[in-house]
Amino acid sequence: MAFFLDTETTGLNPGAGDTIVEVAIVDDLGRILIETLVNPRLPIPSQASMVHGISDEMVRTKPTLQQVLPRIREIIAGEQLVIYNAKFDTPFFPDRLRHAKTISCAMRRFADTLGGPWRKLEVAARHVGHQWTGNKHRALADALACRTVWLWLERQGRRKA
Repeated sequence: MAFFLDTETTGLNPGAGDTIVEVAIVDDLGRILIETLVNPRLPIPSQASMVHGISDEMVRTKPTLQQVLPRIREIIAGEQLVIYNAKFDTPFFPDRLRHAKTISCAMRRFADTLGGPWRKLEVAARHVGHQWTGNKHRALADALACRTVWLWLERQGRRKA
């Protein structure tokens, strides 16, 4: 069994102070284990809001990452965690999601399977026939798309075996 995580952030660089504004985790069946906006305690840059549609007003009364972390750790403890572009998402978490049993990158596996460079989630999702529910570039919709890509990759691996 695998769990699928996605985040939306204030920017691209956690080392420069960018942080999470939304996180979602779904299971193998697509059931929502957590979906929440996160108060970053700083203004969300307009460039980031233009991508994911999350505004300062939307997160003002939401929990902080520190308040959400215990629940995330509880969910992922000892589980296989799959993230589309894990190298991007994991540094946004202070513990780099170390409570997970393993962290797999669906983006890298998709690129390895098809050959060539990595592809955006939207491209991979289209390739495998994912039907979007919700807005692209929102954590839940992207976690569900990651799940579809991963399950497709798993089927491809079984066909080759």
